[in-house]
Amino acid sequence: MEFTHINEQGRARMVDVTDKNDSDRVAYAQAVVCMQPETLKAIKEGAVKKGDVLAVAQTAGIMGAKKTPDVVPMCHPLMLTGVDISFDFDEDKSTISVFAEVRTTGKTGVEMEAITAVSIAAITIYDMCKATDRWMEITDIRLNEKIGGKSGHVKRDF
Repeated sequence: MEFTHINEQGRARMVDVTDKNDSDRVAYAQAVVCMQPETLKAIKEGAVKKGDVLAVAQTAGIMGAKKTPDVVPMCHPLMLTGVDISFDFDEDKSTISVFAEVRTTGKTGVEMEAITAVSIAAITIYDMCKATDRWMEITDIRLNEKIGGKSGHVKRDF
């Protein structure tokens, strides 16, 4: 297997995308935050003392997508054309699933931006609720689908 982020001396490098064509690119990612039923209820009812958990998490996720190259060293700075964060409640499992859709038109994809977005949104949910539920878990951070570029449309089989 050839690693694209390694130079001839075996050191890390940012991949050169100069010769790649611009294309519309979309990535979808998710994360799951597991919590106590009381915590989920407080989030849904807006009863968390720090404020509107999902509004803050949504903003944090968007900011995370925009700042991805600042924390992931080999990511190219991209002009994102759209970032959307959404949430799904599962009361039976006492979880919140965080979803991100990230878009750009460019030479490289937005998979890392989508994964960063859901990660930061999930961490924000944890941060805002940790005073009452220290043992929340963040799980299942993953890319679900990507569209565009040389590999085209790729979707995870669930």
